[in-house]
Amino acid sequence: MTEQIHSRSITLLPDNAQRLASLCGRLNENIHQIEKSLAVKIQQRGNLFRISGSEAAIAGGGKVLEDLYLATVDGKPLSPDQVHLALRETQQPVDQTDETEDSSVIRTPRSSVKPRTRHQREYVRSIHRHDINFGIGPAGTGKTYLAVACAVEALVQERVSRLLLVRPAVEAGEKLGFLPGDLAQKIDPYLRPLYDALYEMLGFERVGRLIEKNVIEVAPLAYMRGRTLNNSFIILDESQNTTASQMKMFLTRIGFGSTAVITGDVTQIDLPKGTRSGLVHVTKVLQHIDEIGFTYFDARDVVRHRLVQKIVEAYDASDRKAISNLNQDNASSNDRDQRES
Repeated sequence: MTEQIHSRSITLLPDNAQRLASLCGRLNENIHQIEKSLAVKIQQRGNLFRISGSEAAIAGGGKVLEDLYLATVDGKPLSPDQVHLALRETQQPVDQTDETEDSSVIRTPRSSVKPRTRHQREYVRSIHRHDINFGIGPAGTGKTYLAVACAVEALVQERVSRLLLVRPAVEAGEKLGFLPGDLAQKIDPYLRPLYDALYEMLGFERVGRLIEKNVIEVAPLAYMRGRTLNNSFIILDESQNTTASQMKMFLTRIGFGSTAVITGDVTQIDLPKGTRSGLVHVTKVLQHIDEIGFTYFDARDVVRHRLVQKIVEAYDASDRKAISNLNQDNASSNDRDQRES
């Protein structure tokens, strides 16, 4: 039985030709993206839009058009990322608690950062409630960006006196020895995502001044040994590349008045073969401590290019298939061993 086709008309106000052009995009590319993603048909005449499709799809399409039109108020053209994120929000299941709570919005000097998915909202709330938090999941789910936003908010509101952004010095298939400069300069490219997030939220000059005053410190994990960090917001990024002993060392650096956020993706471990990941180990050791927050992200939380979500899902499916085949091979091997004995 085919689903009944419905239609609905919406009028976007005010009637502004420049904003409407930004909403539709070059050659109506934004409209085509909405149609393809939601399986609807959109017809436009001026500021009047007619949406055809299933009832649920029409409701989603109307909300996306209204939200995106509101985003054009500053006169800037809509980016593909904005369209993609608006579509993702529409496709997320509605959480009634999120409709009434504003506690997950992070306010930084240059912008307000709004978590886009249920897991992202849980992650931000967990950071607000716990002194130690883990954000675990695939690339592109906002783990590091949201943690930096929370850190900047805490610094600006003077809940902490300094920020520390830390990464383990582990090569992803490339050797540090071939990079120019001393150790700090060799590590600098690995810390670039942290710098980029800071520049976006605080501005280039302000970040530079805060780094000069050691209010913001960006450092490799090895520099943490022997220190006790009080009244600080500490982020350990790419923590899947720590060893178990390094993870323990980092967690025991945390002092009074401090918050720590540890992020990582257990599917992208670059440690030498046979070395146990500190992130994998710590989730088993600390999972029963209620005062520590754990948030697990999945492909539905990816907020990068829409293909990234499909790539993550494809790799997950491949990994599950490989594990299933391995289990079957082990079972067959055990059956043969039992028959031979």
